[in-house]
Amino acid sequence: MEYVPLGGTELKVSRIALGCMGFGDPVQGVNPWVLDERAAAPVFRQAVELGITLWDTANVYAGGTSEEIVGRAVRTYTRREDVVLATKVGLPMHDGPEGSGLSRKAILRQVDASLTRLGTDWIDLYQIHRFDPATPVDETMAALHEVVTAGKVRYIGASSMWAWQFAKMQSAAAQQDGTRFVSMQNQYSLVQREDEREMFPLLADQGVSSLPWCPLAKGRLARPHGRVTGRSAKDSVGQRFFGGVDRPIVDAVQRIAARRGRSMAQVALAWVLHNPTVAAPVVGVTDPVHLQDAADALAVHLDDTEIADLESHYTPRLPTGF
Repeated sequence: MEYVPLGGTELKVSRIALGCMGFGDPVQGVNPWVLDERAAAPVFRQAVELGITLWDTANVYAGGTSEEIVGRAVRTYTRREDVVLATKVGLPMHDGPEGSGLSRKAILRQVDASLTRLGTDWIDLYQIHRFDPATPVDETMAALHEVVTAGKVRYIGASSMWAWQFAKMQSAAAQQDGTRFVSMQNQYSLVQREDEREMFPLLADQGVSSLPWCPLAKGRLARPHGRVTGRSAKDSVGQRFFGGVDRPIVDAVQRIAARRGRSMAQVALAWVLHNPTVAAPVVGVTDPVHLQDAADALAVHLDDTEIADLESHYTPRLPTGF
């Protein structure tokens, strides 16, 4: 495994991040394909064996049970100080002013709830799940700074939004002499590259790392075009964002993978990893084999001709996931 600093900090993270949206109590969430604690155990063990230290979850995943499972996995399979534990706040957990959004009231309530579910005294990376237009950015950034100074959070990050929104929040933090974001978890893959226009230049300018989510387009880039899996047939997020994935792009991945004797997932992830602003793609797996596949992508170095082939079929589209 390789390790890189997150943003301009001294915090080192593995070049592959374990996405934990696929773990939880199926009854508590909207995704019937999630793994319960027993089924998820082999994935956590594999992550530890591979040296994958960045584990990413969210308070909203499976009604909070993802955080509970992740917290117990940390205590069972590794040491707390050896894991960079990341979670998120902002999407609805329950009704009422504390249940969603990025107000001071919501952030202070939800960070304590996440700490309890995770069974830890601190969160390494606390990320806002989306931009909250209903809350002044000054209030949000002040509250995030407050949880950092209280020792509950070490670093803060953001997730999908417009570049101007991210710039506005960073500016508010700077004006308050507060804590700024060190990472942006944005959607980025061969079939969704719109953040290359403004977000990535902004991140590079400010020394902020990208942690791409859905780097394999919910598996569409890891298998021949049109092939359906049990998970993809039930995954509403994948169907909404990647229902019409471009066949020429998928075919190019398959062609290069066959020529190199590599899997399609390795080629698609290698392309994401070659972006200098990317610290670690967040790979959501429900099978240890797929996690090994992701780690093996680090050994794949695409040449200029292969990169041009992969990129040449892309056409502009609307960003998704905001």
